[in-house]
Amino acid sequence: MPVLKKAALEAYVKARFGSTTALLAYGPIGKETKGARYKQYGYGAPVRLTFRAKGEKPRQVVLGTMSPGPFGHEHPADRAQAMLWDYDCYGRLPGHIAALDVGAFTSRGELMSVAAAKEFFLLTQWSEGDTYHKDLERLAEAARPAALDRKRTVALADYLATIHRVKRKDPSLYRRRLRELLGHGECIMGLTDSYPNRFGFITEDLLQRIEVSCNAWRWRLRGKHARLSQVHGDFHPWNVLFRRGIDFSVLDRSRGEWGEPADDVTSMSINYLFFSLCRHGTLKGPLEVLFHSFWDRYLSRSHDQDVLAATAPFFAFRGLVLASPLWYPKLSLSIRRKIFRFIENVLAAERFDPADVNRYYE
Repeated sequence: MPVLKKAALEAYVKARFGSTTALLAYGPIGKETKGARYKQYGYGAPVRLTFRAKGEKPRQVVLGTMSPGPFGHEHPADRAQAMLWDYDCYGRLPGHIAALDVGAFTSRGELMSVAAAKEFFLLTQWSEGDTYHKDLERLAEAARPAALDRKRTVALADYLATIHRVKRKDPSLYRRRLRELLGHGECIMGLTDSYPNRFGFITEDLLQRIEVSCNAWRWRLRGKHARLSQVHGDFHPWNVLFRRGIDFSVLDRSRGEWGEPADDVTSMSINYLFFSLCRHGTLKGPLEVLFHSFWDRYLSRSHDQDVLAATAPFFAFRGLVLASPLWYPKLSLSIRRKIFRFIENVLAAERFDPADVNRYYE
């Protein structure tokens, strides 16, 4: 990856924001914040730039890059596609941070237009706040959820119900999104390929059975193309930024502007289970309360009971991330075993029953 040089960054902000612009500070966001208690793998290291044009107040933006990697990011074109897609679609999702520019690094590390591109970058709006995973870490230690915790869970469910109301008629696109769930480098097959040949009880045979079952679900769902909806595509706690109260923004929508609503709902709800499993070995206490509150609210607001018959392969995808030795290296084998039991039992059921969630991992 290109090395960020002060002179190159100063030249870029002057070209992009005016010749009187001065770069005041820059640095990796990951070095400024905590919260890596569980998650230790990512696709890039965003950098915050602080600058000021003459006569104006200081501004902050985020410079995002993507590192080469095994999840469909092997080629420069893979990474360019992701950056160009992000720039194109961020502004079309309500509540999403704005994408301000998209550009590239040259072989000399300069930031410039795409004509001489070697690698691409994405510039986004900076937003204050804390990622939602900090709430979940706190709740894993709490005796009961606070009123604000309940309100935030409701706000997240309402947000998804709202964006999922926007539909699109495109049967081939719905099928593509299901196909990508299985075969995309960032999704199920990319994840199973990233596991060691054997890791405790996790064997190649186990991973293959999960892949086969997910493909059966793909065939079961591929005719449900009327469900194609506006989605976030990666709606997990690290991509939700809360400020005061229930005011939040979403970050890093990924993989597709349209998809199956079950993708977003499972991506968030499995984390109530995950954080509770990590602390207690079971779903209990405040996180159990919020898990049920999230599902009850989403189902009542979306009027989409059929989502329960579509969750299985998406839960499998998210479970493979959470149980991954690469993404979450510090988990115990007992927690990984419960996650895999959850995956297998959800895949084996005709419909997911949120009210009986505990039986899926027991």
